[in-house]
Amino acid sequence: MGILDKFSLKGRVALVTAGAGPLFGSSLSEALAEAGATLVTASRSLERNQQFAETLRRQGHDAHGMQFDLSQNESITGLRDAILERFGRLDVLVNSALGRDGYAGGFDKQTTDDWSTSAQSDMVGLFAVCKAFLPAMVEAGRGSIINISSIYGVVANDPSLYRGTDMKQPPNYNFVKAGMINFTRYLASYYGRHGVRANTISPGGYFDHQPQAFVDAYNRRVPLGRMMNHEDIQGAVVFLASDASSYVNGHNLTVDGGWTAI
Repeated sequence: MGILDKFSLKGRVALVTAGAGPLFGSSLSEALAEAGATLVTASRSLERNQQFAETLRRQGHDAHGMQFDLSQNESITGLRDAILERFGRLDVLVNSALGRDGYAGGFDKQTTDDWSTSAQSDMVGLFAVCKAFLPAMVEAGRGSIINISSIYGVVANDPSLYRGTDMKQPPNYNFVKAGMINFTRYLASYYGRHGVRANTISPGGYFDHQPQAFVDAYNRRVPLGRMMNHEDIQGAVVFLASDASSYVNGHNLTVDGGWTAI
């Protein structure tokens, strides 16, 4: 098998949670579909996922939209049952869903209820999704789990970036993303002997028409001089999903333009 063949995902079934989302989710999904995977995207909005899947099918890809709620265990197991019944297996699991919506407020504004809600979806939900699909991967003797963390799971956020804006980094985001990295290492060490690899991707800031003051400050701070775009994360997810990374396990791949290098 040539090196380029190892990047192919033909014959693989991949699930991306929140895979129809406008930021990282759709980027991840498009990359896996273009690499040849049978793609499933799932989130709370069935309509959004089905519309996104139809868009990919018009481009010649094998894509399917389903529905689930990250905060509801029965919904998670229902998604698992639907995927295994329809496709017989799951080869690639990409966890990109997150419970929070938008900018959830700084430390001074958040409450214990905010943290409880975050824990139920972002932490318990991640655990439940992995627990639901891991037995089938273990039985098959192969699988790749890719959890989408953040540079703010690696380093603290820089408060100076937010000067001149109403933006504030929510502390539960840092808490969840840092824990995700070490939870992934746990999965890697425990399930690697069963042929299941687990890795994280920690992306930098994604350009989403944030206030210009924030964008300018971010661009000055990052060595490559710009925020992430739609394509920047795609090579990383295909690499970790494919046989090109067959000996990569327990790794946190930062895709951040050099942010965490300085």
